[in-house]
Amino acid sequence: MQPSAPPYEERLTAPRSWWLVCLLVGVSMALILLPFGTLPLLGGLVGGTAVSAVVASSYGSARIRVVGGSLIAGDAKIPVTALGEAHVLDPEEARAWRSFKADARAHMLLRSYVPTALRVDITDPADPTPYVYLSTRDPERLAAALAAARTAA
Repeated sequence: MQPSAPPYEERLTAPRSWWLVCLLVGVSMALILLPFGTLPLLGGLVGGTAVSAVVASSYGSARIRVVGGSLIAGDAKIPVTALGEAHVLDPEEARAWRSFKADARAHMLLRSYVPTALRVDITDPADPTPYVYLSTRDPERLAAALAAARTAA
């Protein structure tokens, strides 16, 4: 018996320009260690590039999934029965909801390099979180997956 594929899965990877910045951090470390010789220079290049790449990769590895009757966004796992209406946000509306319209109690999986987002209301009266803000490259498909999971639950 084959397990069914999740209706939605997305990884918010770091943009390509960040990898260039990682290389530049390595070059900077190499230049700092240049007076100490060739071996420290190479160590600084490799070490600085590797450490900055690990940091960029870990920040850029946020995942959003709808699976098993739950929305899993980063570290948060929310049952779809506790979710209300999903609002697709275009780039201008997403910018507004992550700045002056934002609620401090909201759970935000925010990546500034992703222009579009989805805002999902939380309907659980015991939860003080008013909504979940999710940066996503395909908000319509995520909203459809949440609606499908809600009807299946």
